[in-house]
Amino acid sequence: MYISEQLLNPDERRLRLSTQLGVQNVVLDNRGTELVSAAGGVNAWDAGRLRRYREWIEGFGLKLDVFALDVGSILLDSLVDLDSARRQRDVLAQNVQKAADAGITCLKYNVQMVGITRTGLKPGRGGARNSGFVLTEYSPEDDSKHSYWGVGYPSNQEEGGSASAMLCGQKMAREVPPVSAQAGWDAIEFLVEGLVPAADAAGVRLACHPHDPAYPIGGLNGIEHVVGSADGLRRFLSLSSSPNHGLNFCQGTVAEMFKEPAKHMNAVIEEFAATGRIFMVHFRNIRGGYLDFQEVFPDEGDVDMLQAIKAYQRGGYAGPLCPDHVPVSDIDEGRERFMAFALGYTRGLLQAAGVWSVR
Repeated sequence: MYISEQLLNPDERRLRLSTQLGVQNVVLDNRGTELVSAAGGVNAWDAGRLRRYREWIEGFGLKLDVFALDVGSILLDSLVDLDSARRQRDVLAQNVQKAADAGITCLKYNVQMVGITRTGLKPGRGGARNSGFVLTEYSPEDDSKHSYWGVGYPSNQEEGGSASAMLCGQKMAREVPPVSAQAGWDAIEFLVEGLVPAADAAGVRLACHPHDPAYPIGGLNGIEHVVGSADGLRRFLSLSSSPNHGLNFCQGTVAEMFKEPAKHMNAVIEEFAATGRIFMVHFRNIRGGYLDFQEVFPDEGDVDMLQAIKAYQRGGYAGPLCPDHVPVSDIDEGRERFMAFALGYTRGLLQAAGVWSVR
């Protein structure tokens, strides 16, 4: 295992900072830009541009571990406009091959149909603010204001609104038709059935991020989060036996599935690591649990992060650990210093566990 930093549209200064922090591997998302897109839009990739982008990243001494595949609104579209969804799926399958042609071997994607739901910011240490979800405090207004509209780090809690939501196909739950558990699985199966054969042909691994957060039984605003439990993760993996069908195992999201994460996470981590189908890990911590949690610094949450690393070891996982979703502060608006802390803390844990040596 090793640290890998997750970045969105990094510039030269940001990449230089990463290398100065000791980062040698990165996970990248270029959502909303035309850096790697074919002429005429941002959906279809251009393999040549994508290769040049990878080579530019490598020019800083970094290795590109994973690149983001934005699936847009395809899941919702598959339930209401199947022809459009099929056209989108064809483009995504072509992008998988283009990634392989560009020398990229792993793509991550997210099955969120609506924003990553949050209800507010809770007081954190030293005046920092922790993003949280408390079902009993839920309101559509707070959802719109505090949810993550988009996926991946960094993301400003205040960004909200329709502009960023349009880039990732996510909407407010109250703006879309109800999505039952069966409909949720139908949509995910539709996507998997189109992407996995393309991944097998290209030799590219697909890392799926689970639903964040776990929703209550019966859903929230008519939307079910079917990959919002350990059983949901198991069922998702069972959709295909392909070794390229796997997980972006978000440790914080999985912890949110349990009322007492500290009692369950080590066994769950080891179980899924042993499948060989965790392709990357979002290494973050929470305080609280199912339907009532806040995202905190990795050293102050309920999950013992050193024991978590040892659980990944026992399961045979040897891939990247990406810090994710650090708190918010006016003192560190871009959260670069908070992320630096999380990176250093993770590196120290890896050294303490005996799986990292200075290179």
